[in-house]
Amino acid sequence: MYSILLALIYLAFISLGLPDSLLGSAWPVIQLEMGVPVSYAGIVTMIMSGGTIISSLLSGRLTQRFGAGLVTAAGVMMTAFALYGFSISSSFWMFCLFAVPYGLGGGSVDAAINNYVALHYSSRHMNWLHCFWGVGAVIGPYIMSYSLIKQLGWGNGYLSVSIIQIFLVVMLFISLPLWKRKKSTISEAQNEAPLLSFSQIIRLKGVKYVMVAFFVYCGIEATAFHWASTYLVKYRGIEAEVAASYAALFFIGITIGRFLSGIVSEKTGDRNMIRIGVIVMLVGITTVGLPLAADWPALYGLVIIGFGCAPIFPAFIHSTPANFGKVNSPSIIGIQMASAYTGSTFMPPLFGLLANGVSFVIYPFFMLVLVFLMLIMTEKLNKICA
Repeated sequence: MYSILLALIYLAFISLGLPDSLLGSAWPVIQLEMGVPVSYAGIVTMIMSGGTIISSLLSGRLTQRFGAGLVTAAGVMMTAFALYGFSISSSFWMFCLFAVPYGLGGGSVDAAINNYVALHYSSRHMNWLHCFWGVGAVIGPYIMSYSLIKQLGWGNGYLSVSIIQIFLVVMLFISLPLWKRKKSTISEAQNEAPLLSFSQIIRLKGVKYVMVAFFVYCGIEATAFHWASTYLVKYRGIEAEVAASYAALFFIGITIGRFLSGIVSEKTGDRNMIRIGVIVMLVGITTVGLPLAADWPALYGLVIIGFGCAPIFPAFIHSTPANFGKVNSPSIIGIQMASAYTGSTFMPPLFGLLANGVSFVIYPFFMLVLVFLMLIMTEKLNKICA
């Protein structure tokens, strides 16, 4: 039973990653058919992010009332409905409308599963959980590209992923007794304990530090990935095709890095995994920024940054019950996820504004500042929670 439930949790995270990269893969075709500017993709992603932030903040109350299993099943069902809605959308306003349940569903699934795994499973499974999200994010574009290459239309790509999600919804609802059977005295204590309000949670020692750390980390990850190709092309003068392939390797580096992190994380510990990740990120960022004539250091530096990013997010999440108490973890993980999505939403545009005003030469320096800020926040948190 333990293995069956764990397999379903992994599948749920694959399904969470599957649609995340569909919009970027299909948008050049979608915007032409709908007759809207390319920049309108930002409107859709902002709506999705807004829904995700809201549902993350509410996840503690939802999990306490309905349980992680039901929240996960309902969240996947919402994303399946939204993906079907995308597949039949014929205008931009319809796309924006279905972006709302997509964001709400994705945020609730993300927070509920992260909290459940942090409470009931080892750091190895937390790393592998996020590795499986990467697997889904890598598979998603292939599904969309197949639909486009075979001239089935972008709507069929969304429909295919929606059908996959529907099958998972059925499996999750069938598995609800397993989630309840896995409940422990931790879950019972959470149900009996009064849930802290948002203002009470933020006043807990260390919560502000971890919120900033999550905001900054996801800002680094999103900035590194979204602006990698532009930096390589605009500043380094690398051909667009080559730059795009190595920018994608950044993401593959995260996925492989999380698999490898899962092997060593139990012996190393969450705090040391974060420190190792920071060191590797610093090496990668420095390599990207080296003023060398050769291009290969900058290209391979992106892969190194991806490896450095790999263990940080899972270690942050898994250490939450130990840092703040198992009873408070659902609410705090929800706030952490909201901070993470806020960082990944707003930091890349901020870098874009700075780069337009100065130069893309600031790409590695921008990330270095954020890495040191994250390191300061995590070490302050470690002292408080020692």
